Amino acid sequence: MSRIGKNPVSIPAGVTVDIKEGQVTVKGKLGELTQQIDGITVKEEEGQLVLERPSESKDHRAKHGLYRALLNNMVEGVSKGFTKELELVGVGYRASNQGQRLELALGFSHNIVMDLASEVKVETVSEKGKNPIIKLTSHDKQLVGQVAAKIRAFRKPEPYKGKGVKFVGEVLRRKAGKSA
Repeated sequence: MSRIGKNPVSIPAGVTVDIKEGQVTVKGKLGELTQQIDGITVKEEEGQLVLERPSESKDHRAKHGLYRALLNNMVEGVSKGFTKELELVGVGYRASNQGQRLELALGFSHNIVMDLASEVKVETVSEKGKNPIIKLTSHDKQLVGQVAAKIRAFRKPEPYKGKGVKFVGEVLRRKAGKSA
């Protein structure tokens, strides 16, 4: 039994949900998101989204919880939004942005320039004595996570000194260096 799929998704004020055959559109103050849904029925009852599956087959059981989680993320995204913060740990590592263009200096011979999607808002914070921080904000959880993972992949944190691009609050597995 899907415990996640059984829970209804509450719709906050200011969010409208449009359900057409096989497609759910969620609109809110931060934007609009659309999701294709197959095999699961979605109903709106008393300010909540209720998902039901037609049978107990393995495919329907798997999709029940998946679509409930996706719809919950859509509703939360258009009402509150999602934020990911990345920290640049290392001497000379810098980040700056002009609009949607992010420029990273990560110790390579050249700077990395990245054009971001218009749905993702980027902000860079550089304080003296602290590591630079990149803040990514969007209403689409999947998109902001994908962009953050791509930025992190440019220079993953290494296990000895911890230098690289890491998420704020991420705990790194450290290794001991050479024993003399």
